[in-house]
Amino acid sequence: MIIIPARLASTRFPQKVLADIGGLPMVVRTAKAVSSIDNVVVATDDELILSTCKEHGVKAMMTSTTHKSGTDRINECAQLLDIADDELIINVQADEPFIETDVVKALIDRLNTLKEKGAPFIMASCYNAINKEAALDPNLVKVIHDDDNNAIYFSRSPIPYDRSGNATYFGHIGIYGFTKKSLYEFCNLSDAPIEDIEKLEQLRAIFHQKKISMVKVSSTGFGIDTEEDLKRAKEIFLK
Repeated sequence: MIIIPARLASTRFPQKVLADIGGLPMVVRTAKAVSSIDNVVVATDDELILSTCKEHGVKAMMTSTTHKSGTDRINECAQLLDIADDELIINVQADEPFIETDVVKALIDRLNTLKEKGAPFIMASCYNAINKEAALDPNLVKVIHDDDNNAIYFSRSPIPYDRSGNATYFGHIGIYGFTKKSLYEFCNLSDAPIEDIEKLEQLRAIFHQKKISMVKVSSTGFGIDTEEDLKRAKEIFLK
């Protein structure tokens, strides 16, 4: 099950999930980009998003307006759906209209591997190699991982600090996967101080010593965080 959390009142870019991308609202285009993989549901807190999705044939569900994060929103949606605790839940951000199916499938493969190994907590995400210039962008989250491909830390700052001048940087791709059970567990962890400092909810898992398995992928997609990103997206569809 792919669940896309979508809210209208974004603090940095209000109503961006309804911005037109090549003739379709952003959230609809994102949903259609992954619809060939599995069932897709948009979890929203706004009637306008709900009606927009339904107009375009995309399933959507209303959720609470009080959720702190998109992950909390998809957890509510997952609990409302009649699915088993070991069902995989893929969280695709509504502002990722260029997400590639290969990226999603690679994440699903890793999640299935974790299930086969009997991992007590199942959470995974993706990353790719980025250059130093991209690493300086605070809108692009960076990640470092250990030798077993589990995340050590995420940050909006360039990590690691490039004292040697030879650092390699990895950019986090904002797609997550859980089992329904692990998603519920994650959302019931207490908030981590560093989570609020960086404004990165995945740091909650690391703070509580829960492993986030990272999958390296090749991706040219990008999230839409700014007006400049939106302009770039529109230009791509005009080509």
